[in-house]
Amino acid sequence: MKLVIQIPCHNEEATLPATIASLPKSLPGFSSVQLVVVDDGSTDRTAEVARNLGADRVVRLPRNQGLARAFTVGIEAALRMGADVIVNTDADNQYCADDIPAILAPVLADEADIVVGARPLAEIQHFSVTKRWLQIVGTRLVRSLTGTDVADATSGFRAYSRRAALVLNVFSTYTYTLETLVQAGYKRLRVASVPVRVNPPTRPSRLVRSTPHYLLQSLLTLARVALIYRPFRAFAVPATISASIGLALVLRFLYYYFAQGGTAGHIQSLVLAAILLLAGGLLFTLGVLADLLSVNRRLLEELQAAAREANWRDGG
Repeated sequence: MKLVIQIPCHNEEATLPATIASLPKSLPGFSSVQLVVVDDGSTDRTAEVARNLGADRVVRLPRNQGLARAFTVGIEAALRMGADVIVNTDADNQYCADDIPAILAPVLADEADIVVGARPLAEIQHFSVTKRWLQIVGTRLVRSLTGTDVADATSGFRAYSRRAALVLNVFSTYTYTLETLVQAGYKRLRVASVPVRVNPPTRPSRLVRSTPHYLLQSLLTLARVALIYRPFRAFAVPATISASIGLALVLRFLYYYFAQGGTAGHIQSLVLAAILLLAGGLLFTLGVLADLLSVNRRLLEELQAAAREANWRDGG
């Protein structure tokens, strides 16, 4: 079996040496361990440093396209290299590389398709109280949306089986962490969490520019992915709310109409009720159409995964 460790990078010439030096060169259960570095349009010597440090493949994007895109390019490169298992880690040496065997164990035992390294969020001193709270609440939200048992939804320290890597598609331009978990739940992939350690911070987070910005982007990502992979539910919920309020207003109008002996009044409620009922019907119809499109997309994704496997096995 071949293990490929991938590292998405952007201007990481200072932190990359310590990160790569900590990575294992061989591991039990694998015939080879290789490293792919994705340089996301860096303006420093990231790509050069990666080559000098012995990376087996360096993929350089011509301009900065964001973490999600760099992650996707790394997954594709690892698959083309014939990876049976892929480990993703951050270039800032945030995660303890000695825990790589721990996140690989469930995949090697065929107990999981995706393993997420769960950081001790409540114990990380350089995380503010607000950030720790948001990480914990966000993880619980993702667990409820996906049905997966994840202890740290935003952790980038992960192991992917080849099967999982082949079927995942990242649409977000911000981050891949939440989206891949939602997809995993939708595609019936087995997800596990294992506790991992973290190293002292080497630099401030570049993804989290501010807590409100991170929260907004995360919510938008979850909403978008829910719309893509749970379209009927995404439309049916507001449709039901709109139609229920409209029906309540109709009943209210009828009550006053008969209570007052058929005299006119409360016409505004009736107009609003008609608008809400029409909106509910329209949203329900859109939900049915979107659900039909999602079935077609699922079939296309299965064909895509088969084509990837045929073209990318053993360096194809």
